[in-house]
Amino acid sequence: MYLLSSIWNADDWATRGGLEKTDWKNAPFVSSYTDFNVDACQWKDPYPDCVSTTTDNWWDQYAAWHLNDDQKLDYAWVQRNLVIYDYCKDTKRFPTLPEECWLNPYA
Repeated sequence: MYLLSSIWNADDWATRGGLEKTDWKNAPFVSSYTDFNVDACQWKDPYPDCVSTTTDNWWDQYAAWHLNDDQKLDYAWVQRNLVIYDYCKDTKRFPTLPEECWLNPYA
């Protein structure tokens, strides 16, 4: 297993249609990962296999798969006030939306 990250210029579409440009004077952009630990289980569609077989791990607990009422309100606030691009709403670029856009894990 490995971790891969990248940065790319999406000024023309991911920033409210180009209204907010990347300030390239801040380059080079650096990201780092400290104490990165992964504890996982095998994925079996539609959920990880361990969800149905154990409750020993944090990801098997109800709270890891659901938001409480306060978290749902916080999530809605972030979507209204901070999200500047949502590819699930970009029907111009994606006439057929990706499958994950039809799932609503926060409902």
